[in-house]
Amino acid sequence: MKTSYDVVIVGGAVIGSAVAYFLKTNPDFTGSVLVVERDPTYRFASTSLSSSSIRLQFSNPINVRISQFGSAFIKDFARTMQVAGEAPPELNFHQGGYLFLADTGDGVRTLRENHEVQRACGADVVLWGQEELARAFPHLRVKDILLASYGRSGEGWFSNTGLMNGFKAKARALGAEYVADEVVAIGRDGARVTSVTLQSGATVQAGTIVNASGPRAALTARMAGLDVPVEPRKRTLFVFDCAATPEGSAMVNRGRLPLMIDPSGVFCRPEGRFFLSGAPPVEDPAVDWDDFEPRWEEFEDLIWPALATRSPAFEAIKVVNQWAGHYDFNTLDHNLIVGAHPEVGNFIYANGFSGHGLQQGPAAGRECPN
Repeated sequence: MKTSYDVVIVGGAVIGSAVAYFLKTNPDFTGSVLVVERDPTYRFASTSLSSSSIRLQFSNPINVRISQFGSAFIKDFARTMQVAGEAPPELNFHQGGYLFLADTGDGVRTLRENHEVQRACGADVVLWGQEELARAFPHLRVKDILLASYGRSGEGWFSNTGLMNGFKAKARALGAEYVADEVVAIGRDGARVTSVTLQSGATVQAGTIVNASGPRAALTARMAGLDVPVEPRKRTLFVFDCAATPEGSAMVNRGRLPLMIDPSGVFCRPEGRFFLSGAPPVEDPAVDWDDFEPRWEEFEDLIWPALATRSPAFEAIKVVNQWAGHYDFNTLDHNLIVGAHPEVGNFIYANGFSGHGLQQGPAAGRECPN
């Protein structure tokens, strides 16, 4: 490790590594890059603990286009991230699509309004009534459903750690340096940040600092005397097995069970021979940065009742694994914050993805160098 770098990135998971990759492939940038990662195992990184999916079904055209870029990038990831002498990083992108269900008039209006935005952006999304929904997915009980929105292509799930490790390996191959350490202080001189001090005792001069520290974004910003409206919010995911796997669907026969989002907010998608599920918590306070205790009760209280109501296949299910991860939750508007601080121009934010960090990582990584 040198004593000075043109860019120091705080956080080396998918966002930090995406920034490092795009910096090193930017023909207008010829400088040095250091990525500081406090936990090189990434055991508790939001990247590693996420449900690792991507959708085009947003209400904001910017978010739709961000995911369109991400989807195309993921499809071509193995070729783009190929490192000489190593196997290409396959992400196993399953384009099962997202299926949003609405059972109220407000829900229907939301799906229709969002659909106009998505179609204007060229997203391959269709609206279905009860008959079309029942024909596509016969295992679902749909008598209460007024409208469904389904992404026919460009949406699905993929390898979370594959995306992170692919970015990291390619960035390192292009010359970015990684160090396992923790930033404990940031030097600042008026309208510029100047350095980072590491837990090991080293001080590294920095031309630019990128805050890619996920749920810890506010801690990093405070070291520079700045602020960002991001806090850790806990989400628990459950993997379950079915006594009777959904059958009889034209989509199922092609391996196209979707990621379904029930009107209750409960989601469910295939995970190999199992299923992955989660739900928005009833109460959603900020949690401690080291609190990864699952909310065990959410499965019995929220998830199982909703899924059993929606499909007979989900009446007899058994949890086989569970874990909790953190959203880097933007309390202002739940959207990503990317770009320079208005008063400290060489301090760059890449934060507040609010559960969309993996799918928005490629676009955010590309934007930060610019």
